[in-house]
Amino acid sequence: MINVSDLFWQSSLKEMKQGYVYNEQGDEFICLLCGKVLFNGIIYPYDGQLYEAKKFIQVHIEQSHRSSFHFLLDLDKKLTGLTDHQKTILELFFEGYDDNKVAKILNTGSTSTIRNHRFTLREKQKQAKIFLAIMELLSEQVPKKGSFIDVPRNTKKIDDRFAITEEEYNKILSAYFQQGLDGPISSFPLKEKKKVAILKHILKYFETDRVYTEKEVNNVLKQFYDDYVLLRRYLIEYGFMDRVPNGSSYWIKL
Repeated sequence: MINVSDLFWQSSLKEMKQGYVYNEQGDEFICLLCGKVLFNGIIYPYDGQLYEAKKFIQVHIEQSHRSSFHFLLDLDKKLTGLTDHQKTILELFFEGYDDNKVAKILNTGSTSTIRNHRFTLREKQKQAKIFLAIMELLSEQVPKKGSFIDVPRNTKKIDDRFAITEEEYNKILSAYFQQGLDGPISSFPLKEKKKVAILKHILKYFETDRVYTEKEVNNVLKQFYDDYVLLRRYLIEYGFMDRVPNGSSYWIKL
């Protein structure tokens, strides 16, 4: 089940502008505006024409949502920070009207008023750009313990219930790493003790003093299990690994 809201807020600026994301795991394109899924490799008919998935997701956005611009502009004021008047002016700018035409449509009687609005909006853009850069730099920084971005997570506590002997540990690995300890595993177990044993082993393939991108983490995990997203989630959930909120950086928790 796709959580469109989570997907929307986890998307990059580029993805938000284009209105869709590509999900590598499912080889699919997902509309960020409504959650519609189009599968790569399938041809979609529309209005007498045939479209590949990537092109058709663009057609879908245009036909169902007008554009990403209009969708974003229609979001709540709490999210956009724009007044209704500013939204109207931005939409007219988007449609290509010049200052004189906008002044006539809004019945302001003065193009200088519209020019002032342009200036205000450009200043707002500069502020947003700087703030975005600040927050991205902050999210890329590995948080130190006690810092305000070191947010407690809902991780499972590894306690005595998961304590296993070396013999048990090796037995679990032998059962699931049937082709060798470098992977892949035959399946991912349901029992937590077995999960912990497997995750502890996989953790050995990461360097403790290194910060990884999500792609780098995925590349390590792919050798162990096709559903590497599941492994990545459990490494976080069981407290073996941590990450910054936007998922751009991962590291081993010591």
